[in-house]
Amino acid sequence: MNNNHNPERRQILRLLTVAGATVGVAALSPPVLAATCENDGTPLQFIPKTAADAKPLDNELSKYPKCPYCGMDRKQYHHSRHLVHYQDDLVDATCSLHCAALSLAINLDRGPKAIYAADFGAKDDLKPLVAVEAATYLIGSKLPGVMTKQSKVAFAAKTAAEAAKAEHGGELGDFDAALRAAYQSMAGDTMMIRKKRAEKRQQGAGHGQ
Repeated sequence: MNNNHNPERRQILRLLTVAGATVGVAALSPPVLAATCENDGTPLQFIPKTAADAKPLDNELSKYPKCPYCGMDRKQYHHSRHLVHYQDDLVDATCSLHCAALSLAINLDRGPKAIYAADFGAKDDLKPLVAVEAATYLIGSKLPGVMTKQSKVAFAAKTAAEAAKAEHGGELGDFDAALRAAYQSMAGDTMMIRKKRAEKRQQGAGHGQ
């Protein structure tokens, strides 16, 4: 993300409560803060485990095949995947906006250098990534959501988002609006995911008997 074009984004990222309350707009911290912060408040188990990567988009799916939060295959969910490139060059590559929101909430004092989302409107076999500040999100449409009941889909072209809205409903918004919606639906989505996984484990245990 370009701080020169977005001076209002120069504050430290503050993503507040997970659900049912006002959520802060995604913001960028100055690189000097990310570089000098000795204790960034991030629990060590949640710091991205991959090595620093100055060029995360090069061979991205090969380097980051699995979502670190849910374990889902990012190639399988290439149409919904996101990638957060932090200012210290650590990378969190996720299957969805839901899991990218987890990364941003956990890494409160690690400012993002750039955030990317899959262009759902692209015709490619693997949807390419686009910088989220250039994307238009379709929120709450009939398109299936990934890790959420409320679909949030990114489009590189606003015209493609408008066409999808005409066919599938929903509302158009920018990344901040989509991220806010992700946090507002987080409680329900988390309960839904936990229930589905518990049922899957029970089915697996039954088959093993």
